[in-house]
Amino acid sequence: MSHDRVRARSVVFLATGVLALPALAGCSSNDEAGGPAAGQDVAPAARGMVADGGTMNWALDALPETLNTFQSDADAGTSRIAGAVLPSLFRLDAQGRPQRNADFLESAEVVEREPRQVVLYKLNQQAVWSDGREIGADDFAAQWRALSGKDTAYWTARNAGYDRIEKIERGANNLEVRVTFGKPYADWRSLFSPLYPKQVMGSPDSFNDGARRKLKATAGPFTLTDIDRKADEVTLGRNPRWWGRQAKLDKLVLREVSRSERAEALAKGRVDLAEIDATEAGRITLAARDKADGGAPAHGPGAQLTPAKALRSWAIVNGSDEEAAQAEYEAREKTRRAVKKYATEQAGLSGYVVRKSLEPAYTQLALNGSEGPLADDRVRRAVARALDREELAEAVLKPLGLPAEPVGSHLALAGQLAYADNSGALGKQDTAEARALLADAGWTPGAAVKDKKKTKTAGGQASAKPSDTASGSGSGSGADDGTYIVGQDDGKPGDSSSSVLAPAPAAAHQKAALTRQADVLRLPAEAETEQRKAGSKAAKKAEKEKAEKKSAEKNSAEKKRAEKKRAAERAEERREQRSESRFGDRSENRFGNTFEKRDTVDRTGQQGDRQSVTSRSRDHAKGGAAGAYAPKGTAAPAAGAPLAKDGKPLTLRFVLPSGNGSEPLRAVADRISRMLEKIGVRTETAKVSDSSYFKDHIASGQYDLALYSWPASAFPATDARPIFAKPVPAADGSLNVEQNYTRVGTDHIDQLFDQAMSELDEETSRSLVKKADARIWAEAGSIPLYQRPQLMAARPNLANAGAFGFQAPNYEDIGFLKPGAKPSGMPAAK
Repeated sequence: MSHDRVRARSVVFLATGVLALPALAGCSSNDEAGGPAAGQDVAPAARGMVADGGTMNWALDALPETLNTFQSDADAGTSRIAGAVLPSLFRLDAQGRPQRNADFLESAEVVEREPRQVVLYKLNQQAVWSDGREIGADDFAAQWRALSGKDTAYWTARNAGYDRIEKIERGANNLEVRVTFGKPYADWRSLFSPLYPKQVMGSPDSFNDGARRKLKATAGPFTLTDIDRKADEVTLGRNPRWWGRQAKLDKLVLREVSRSERAEALAKGRVDLAEIDATEAGRITLAARDKADGGAPAHGPGAQLTPAKALRSWAIVNGSDEEAAQAEYEAREKTRRAVKKYATEQAGLSGYVVRKSLEPAYTQLALNGSEGPLADDRVRRAVARALDREELAEAVLKPLGLPAEPVGSHLALAGQLAYADNSGALGKQDTAEARALLADAGWTPGAAVKDKKKTKTAGGQASAKPSDTASGSGSGSGADDGTYIVGQDDGKPGDSSSSVLAPAPAAAHQKAALTRQADVLRLPAEAETEQRKAGSKAAKKAEKEKAEKKSAEKNSAEKKRAEKKRAAERAEERREQRSESRFGDRSENRFGNTFEKRDTVDRTGQQGDRQSVTSRSRDHAKGGAAGAYAPKGTAAPAAGAPLAKDGKPLTLRFVLPSGNGSEPLRAVADRISRMLEKIGVRTETAKVSDSSYFKDHIASGQYDLALYSWPASAFPATDARPIFAKPVPAADGSLNVEQNYTRVGTDHIDQLFDQAMSELDEETSRSLVKKADARIWAEAGSIPLYQRPQLMAARPNLANAGAFGFQAPNYEDIGFLKPGAKPSGMPAAK
């Protein structure tokens, strides 16, 4: 397994809105898991095609503050170093599934289940530390004691799994390690990766301080040679004691290059491999095209300079206004320098290619359920049902040429054993259902202005008779009579054409349905079938209500026609009187507009009545349940009208990072805001500094909506539990949320995770994980959107490196192709 799984959960890559967490995997049937949405792009080459020697420079966002992956400030750099220099008993394969690492393990299996779970590790007899000592039971025991949580002198980030171990002892020899668990632990393969030497884990001082700057012993294809903090470089050298396939590279240099300086560093050739964003990927693609065409760049800072603009600039510079001429001259010089710099950088970028895949992480929309409107699960589900996740995925991934499929699980990604699309537990995008949920929660149009004639209920809905709702205070355009006909076509993608229930019954029905769906893990199609059956029953009831309402409307229409006739007679009398006045015909024409306005007002009342019938007919024609009205007092005019409750508008604060590299995230947020606007939910975007985004907003709960990413995991029962655990009060009165920054959770979800963690039957454990995921969907605190793109700039001759996807890098196989060689396939054993 990858060393990524031990990264501290509190670390955030703010520029891209990513929370750095351990890498996981999971369980479900292979058919459900399928294959990865996108494969690796690493220019695979047989080892015989890769040259021996050379130095590869790999860009890091920042030099790691610690070399101990079990400390809270460990980051991606920490994990990258650990992967190259320390033992990893299990590694993730291309599908994100843990596989035994034969360089360290001959075997590892559960040999006893009763009365205690016992796992027997048989180590590779060649496996030694860089100081020559055998890797053995003493190292396992030292790591267990440090991470068990029993000794508070160790400053550990977490102890999941290690706290279940009862004892560790030698087997038949020092190469056999017997681990006995006090409690069953399904994710035992997650332990001891990476494995540190006992010199590091043996005392609190060496663990807390010693391992931050150096490692006393290593065991991997590379060893830690030097950390130069002035040059911002970490150098890894080939390990002479390595018993596996010899590393192709002499040196692997990890170099700090900030995101803002990444393009310049690539252009100057300072790095051979670097993660990049979509803008930089586009520049590399254009550079390759320009190089092939042999011409100057037709893009960049000078691309907007047309002949007309150039002529205007010349005229200003040579004009009589000296001040304007000087300003224009300076602007031209600035543009000239920018064009020159851009052309130079493009020439350098032409020496790279873009390798792309999907990162083992997904971007989610987080809904803070601790307070405010989103504390109501109906509002959260309304927000979720308003989202067109397919559109969001396509907007991000399609321009990059990557598969654009929405993520269907919180706990695994396509290809991993735990993956199954459980989004059906919440339901598909449905604008009408979203509006109905909001109406049932008391959020109605025009409620910001309280009507004295109506008495507000505790839920914020006005008590009124059905006939009272026809006044439609908020229907200024006359396009709606103020009565909400559920299912009315608004012309938006995703609107269901099937019958739906009135908001109040719909919400109650859906809440029960979500719970049942989560329990039995029904597929989306099965969930929709059940909803249609329930909708059919409600439709019959609605038809009866419609007949009764139609009769009342008929009587009302007859009264209105009589009133209209009397009004017309009075108007005729007034006109006759005025025609006989001293103003004569000319005066009648002068005042004709006054009469016309009054007549128009009278007709407007009739028009509203006709529109009520027309709107119901349209609703019936599109398949909506006739007479499926919102609760009494709930006015719902044109789609997207602002909603309010108890005098307060429904506005959600959308918090986003403002730094370089977060532009794609903000573009996604803009799309989400427009989708929510269609159901009457307004958003206020707050762009905050990267340094405060997580600490001051996400972790502290100072947001309503936010976007950030979680890594997938090979061990969701262990690694995902803190992310979705129900917050509990702490001893000091505060709320302990662990890593559940949405603050939405239930006891049942916690129980499912605990059961899955203790279940040694793998299929049963996977089933429990899937049930937990369905429950998480139903609570609508976190909405997975899309798998994150992984874009890497690489030298064309760099082999076995690039966009790794799920798979942990095989550091010993990375190198530069021999002259004339081309990528030809996976590396051979030797």
